[in-house]
Amino acid sequence: MTFVDRRIETRPSSGAAPFELNEVFFSRTDDRGVISACNYVFRRVAHYSWDEIIGAPHKLIRHPDTPRGLFYLFWDTLKSGKTIGAYVKNKSKDGLHYWVYATVVPCEDGYLSARIKPSSKLFNEIQALYAKMVKAETEGGLSPEESAQMLIDWVHDKGFDDYQHFASHALAEELISRDEGLGRKPDPQISELRTMLRNAEKLLDETHGLVKDFEAMHTIPHNLRVIASRIEPSGGPVTVLSQNYGAMSREMSDWFERNVMGENTNFATVKHSVNSSLFIAGMTRILMECDSQLQEERRSLGEVEMEGERDKLARLVEQQSGYASKGMAEVDIEAVRIINACQVMHRHFLGLSSTRVLCKIESARLPSSGETLADIIDQLGAFQERISERLEHIAKLGEEIRSLET
Repeated sequence: MTFVDRRIETRPSSGAAPFELNEVFFSRTDDRGVISACNYVFRRVAHYSWDEIIGAPHKLIRHPDTPRGLFYLFWDTLKSGKTIGAYVKNKSKDGLHYWVYATVVPCEDGYLSARIKPSSKLFNEIQALYAKMVKAETEGGLSPEESAQMLIDWVHDKGFDDYQHFASHALAEELISRDEGLGRKPDPQISELRTMLRNAEKLLDETHGLVKDFEAMHTIPHNLRVIASRIEPSGGPVTVLSQNYGAMSREMSDWFERNVMGENTNFATVKHSVNSSLFIAGMTRILMECDSQLQEERRSLGEVEMEGERDKLARLVEQQSGYASKGMAEVDIEAVRIINACQVMHRHFLGLSSTRVLCKIESARLPSSGETLADIIDQLGAFQERISERLEHIAKLGEEIRSLET
């Protein structure tokens, strides 16, 4: 049966296809990329009839300005069962083009892609990058895999851990810019997750800094023992105390790395989980807007039954929200671990401070080199102060992450 849309819409003869900031559209494909369903907005923007678009391969709308490396990364990610987001330039049947930020998620026996119109400052950077990638592919003979690596290298240069980290950031940027463009209030969930992600990044920086502080502090008790050994026997007590101090500080450092930075307690778990939740929050919001738009369209989707598509969207939203909830539960567990670790470390520091004070008292009794020893002990004090400040900051970040999560 042929479905005809009799409405006449004005389209330009060249340039961008009509696609408004408030519109969203989706398409669902099988595992080979053949279109099983889509909404009216997609059909209208692409300018195909229902008969032409349903059952067609998704590459029907592929634009040569979108690098092959992006699609390589796309399929490599999707086939591993993960979601992905990306800027894509597509081509309509009449030769017009349209840019989207697409979020793609595996669903049932294929994939579902939901898109919005990009408008952020980041979008301008992406257009320049894609132009370089396409040029490298067409003129430099770059393979899709090599082109994908070019994209990943750019992502790393921008300070992101990986492409997924960038995709979450880009999605949040686009939703924020879109809300601003439509005169809407900022999405509180997106704002809170972005704040939480920044705290998680600070948490990693502080933790790595703490480990480096411990490593730097390890040499000071050794220097203290060397000087004390030169003035034996009067330096004997200082030697013993410095040995104790060195042992205690190393034990604390090892405990911290084992219980906080270890394989099963990595602080990076917080950042990864928050980043995933940020992407899911943005994606589910777009999916829900797709559902709302389906209700507004109130028209046939070709041979596709509208209520069935709405049910699929609802199941996807529920599934992805479940993943986000699980991730936030993991964040809470890690945040509690962080706070507890800092409390344990503070208790250890009480013993370390007492040993340093005793060491300073003994050094003051020495007939010579006392000033040098005192200087080294003061260095220990400066290190302890710095570490204590880091511990306080780490604990505070953990508390803030928990408060945002709840």
